[in-house]
Amino acid sequence: MHKAISATEAVRHFSELLNVVKYRGDSYTITRGGKPAAALVPAEEIWRERPLKELPGILKKLPSLAGDESFSADVLAAVSTQPTMPEWE
Repeated sequence: MHKAISATEAVRHFSELLNVVKYRGDSYTITRGGKPAAALVPAEEIWRERPLKELPGILKKLPSLAGDESFSADVLAAVSTQPTMPEWE
């Protein structure tokens, strides 16, 4: 079962929430200011293997980086500060 819970309530009942998630398989969306902030789900859901055919759907859910020049600048800055690799003989 999936439920929404405020961050305040999640803090107050965290141990109980963990037990419900672990033993009953429930999942929660934790909200802050009425907006989703995080999810509390059974670990098995995150670590389960997925078939390759699900990849296009997963990629569609990722945020778009189009028009985000700051990301591109960060990547270029990180690349330019990397040490050179030694030559292999």
